[in-house]
Amino acid sequence: MPRDPPSKRVTLEEVGRVAGVSRATVSRVVNGVASVDEAIREVVEQAIAATGYQPNLAARSLVTRRADAIALVLPGESRILGDPFFGQVVTGVTNVLDPLGIHLVLMTTKTGTRDQVITDLRRGRLDGVILLHTDGDHSLPEQLVGSHLPVVLSSRPPRPLPITYVDVNQSAGAALAAEHLAGLGRRKLATISGPLDTSAGQDRLAGFHERAAELGHPEKICVEGDFTRESGMAAAERLLGEHPDIDGLFIASDLMAHGAFPVLRQHGRRVPDDIAVVGFDDSSAALSCDPPLTTVRQPVEDMGAEMARQLLRQIAEPDTPVTTVVFEPTLVVRRSA
Repeated sequence: MPRDPPSKRVTLEEVGRVAGVSRATVSRVVNGVASVDEAIREVVEQAIAATGYQPNLAARSLVTRRADAIALVLPGESRILGDPFFGQVVTGVTNVLDPLGIHLVLMTTKTGTRDQVITDLRRGRLDGVILLHTDGDHSLPEQLVGSHLPVVLSSRPPRPLPITYVDVNQSAGAALAAEHLAGLGRRKLATISGPLDTSAGQDRLAGFHERAAELGHPEKICVEGDFTRESGMAAAERLLGEHPDIDGLFIASDLMAHGAFPVLRQHGRRVPDDIAVVGFDDSSAALSCDPPLTTVRQPVEDMGAEMARQLLRQIAEPDTPVTTVVFEPTLVVRRSA
């Protein structure tokens, strides 16, 4: 019985024709060279996806001496379960890595993770690492930087560190929430913050309080959460017990807001009639709230893709200077405020 002819492998030249660039330019994009113009890089990535180009990993590994694998280090499992933020990051990262044939290795912060990551990098089993929310443990990013290993952080480091990171303008996003609540004529504003040992928790709290004070709301009413649904429930219970007359509430993550809404109802507080609520993220949790949540949007998939690009540049060109990329937030108005 005759066999089907083998499918023809798409070449760099063909990708170049689709993208309207040279083979050499396609090669530089595939190998993560930093000097490629960003607009050209995006066109080539689109052409790779359109043509179905698959890199010859064995040949590339012989030339580059790379593993074609990077690690994405997530918080502990209790934090990532049920939080749509992390799934969006993974989607953004894989959108860049998959067309290039680079494997993504998911890891969580737990005992031994730090040593395993560093060992895998030094032995060539990993090419680089993206760190998400280090939960106040700064030892891993500091050790990676000190060892001159390729690393990108998903947010501003809580204390100064020469490390490439990608973030949203956290304080500006929280300021948007304060402006919206004050603009609705709410008289007593409060916030459920994120964990204050993280830069996101710190910056969202500072941005909210500073802008609220500028708009005539100097009182700083805050209960700390940890970005989980359960912490949103507990914080809302405590907040309403201590300040039952608040009528404007900024909750520093959509998932915490999702936890807080049932507590507000149990206390007889109607949203938005009695209390207007604004969240942060614009994740699927915002649409699961009843009523749907007004929230500050951060472009998480775009941020994840940028983390991957920044890491690939470091891997291809180790002398690439430390870079900071900050995205701007927007306010998405729904029925909760």
